[in-house]
Amino acid sequence: MGKIISSFFISVDGVVESPDQWHFPYWNDEMGAVVEAGMQSAAAMLMGRKLYDEWSSYWTTTDQDQEVAAALNATRKYVVSNTLEKADWSNTTVISGDVATELRKIKEQTDGDIQMSGSATTVRWLLANGLLDQLNLLVHPIVVGRGQRLFEDTPTHPLKLVNSETFQTGVLNLSYVPDAG
Repeated sequence: MGKIISSFFISVDGVVESPDQWHFPYWNDEMGAVVEAGMQSAAAMLMGRKLYDEWSSYWTTTDQDQEVAAALNATRKYVVSNTLEKADWSNTTVISGDVATELRKIKEQTDGDIQMSGSATTVRWLLANGLLDQLNLLVHPIVVGRGQRLFEDTPTHPLKLVNSETFQTGVLNLSYVPDAG
């Protein structure tokens, strides 16, 4: 059975928006290894429509000799959206309607991890519906101040820390699972 695992670059003040504006000074081999391991463990990718729009326009036009582009283009992808009718990116299926039931079926049929990167709205919905199995946060030692926060106006969701490490750059690599209490 597959597990839905979501990973975020996040600031100390909880901002996940536009990490390309603040995250790169903290990138190092330690972080690269964690990101690469997550991609390599992915039997499938799950994303919301906004991330699909960004990634599909970028990764399909990027040099296909690039290892990341080739891997993402070959990986099975699922897009949660009630507005996207057709996905042009290879190996992509749009999930709409009864999304919770469809995702439960996908988890049952998937052997391996269903990875997410970004898609804060989708992650909040997954957590609220008991579908998120693990939340990985790369907490950067920076206060961004403005931007979308991962958990804005959400109910309380207890989490259990299952792994933590500190990188030389001061970034915390934290992994949580939902805690039923």
